[in-house]
Amino acid sequence: MTSRKGGKMTIEEAGPAEVDVAIVGAGLAGTTLATVLGKAGRKVALIDPHRVHHDEFRAEKIGTKQMQQFERLGLDATLLPLVTPMDEVHVFRLGQLFAREMHREFGFSYGALINGLRDALPPQVPLTVGKVAEITTGPDKQRLVLTDGSVIDARLLVVATGYSEAVRRAIGVNRIEESKAFSLSIGFDLAIAPRDFAYQSVTCYAKRAGDRVAYISVFPIGNKMRANMFVYRLVAEPWTRAFRQDPQKMLCELMPEISAQCGNFEMAGPVEVRQINLTTTQGHRRDGVVFIGDAFWTTCPTPGVGIERVMTDVDRLHSVHIPRWLETPGMAADKICAFYDDPIKIASDENGMRVSYYAKEITTGTGLEWRIRRLRNNTARQLMIVGRKIRHLGLRRANAVAGEAS
Repeated sequence: MTSRKGGKMTIEEAGPAEVDVAIVGAGLAGTTLATVLGKAGRKVALIDPHRVHHDEFRAEKIGTKQMQQFERLGLDATLLPLVTPMDEVHVFRLGQLFAREMHREFGFSYGALINGLRDALPPQVPLTVGKVAEITTGPDKQRLVLTDGSVIDARLLVVATGYSEAVRRAIGVNRIEESKAFSLSIGFDLAIAPRDFAYQSVTCYAKRAGDRVAYISVFPIGNKMRANMFVYRLVAEPWTRAFRQDPQKMLCELMPEISAQCGNFEMAGPVEVRQINLTTTQGHRRDGVVFIGDAFWTTCPTPGVGIERVMTDVDRLHSVHIPRWLETPGMAADKICAFYDDPIKIASDENGMRVSYYAKEITTGTGLEWRIRRLRNNTARQLMIVGRKIRHLGLRRANAVAGEAS
């Protein structure tokens, strides 16, 4: 178990073995839930195999709505020093500047964010560094035995292990693949510095459905410019191999309209590629244990609602369900099912899956319906671009006439 010394965590002997809630997995879902439960006075054990979260290409940007979720949980003061804010994004569509959107977003490195949240855990919620060797669940008590022999008894077990399958398999819960190899997320650092970048941040949508590219987002994280690209391709296909070999060439050809602003897409590090599968869970309605975040349901990051869905799980458990469950004896499945049947949670999960499929179809769908939708959308956007150019031309002529008259 770990505790604080001089503001940082250090490894110590295991503490009390009996808690209200044991949380396995100290990623975003597990760490935030442990924090808010601990601040509310609950006895919590947060367990993870690693004290320091490794560098990992996961979510790297959130918007105002997601930040407001952290604010409601009282975590915004912890989060703000860990993120890079930006207030405007220049949006390119159809090969042209389409809009300048004024809204706040926040860039971050996932590993650094998680480690910052772990460092800010309340003193009463130390991080237990260890691997789970055995799990026993039931209607009254859940028992975890770690590989070092230590035992943790809890009234409730929360599984927040993300994509990891070991704990799920130990409990006997199955992950169901709704759509395998649904999309690819691609991340890389650009050689250009934020001060030399033409815009604060950029989002550029692909021009052709045949490219199977949704968009690229370029934004600052600290003193570097980071790019996230979302495509509907396979890891092993020739396009992906070619991209890994010469990403600069392919990006300059795909999106020449922003290449100059991006330093002609010169890279400052390796290209990271993550395959996305859409999954749900089967056999999760059982005594004593609840699955949250990506341990329960995984959606595509392209629409940008993944963290919103995770934080909805945390908020509903913390503010509604766990307080109610702990008021009365037992932790049978009928209690647990109230979380899975929560209409706010259901709406959040279903929306995440729905927008995942929609984003792919509107980008790549070959059916008549989707081709008509793209044509309609692109026609409307092209008219907006032309209208803006006409207005600008009219304004310039008016200014010129006024100048001549004076």
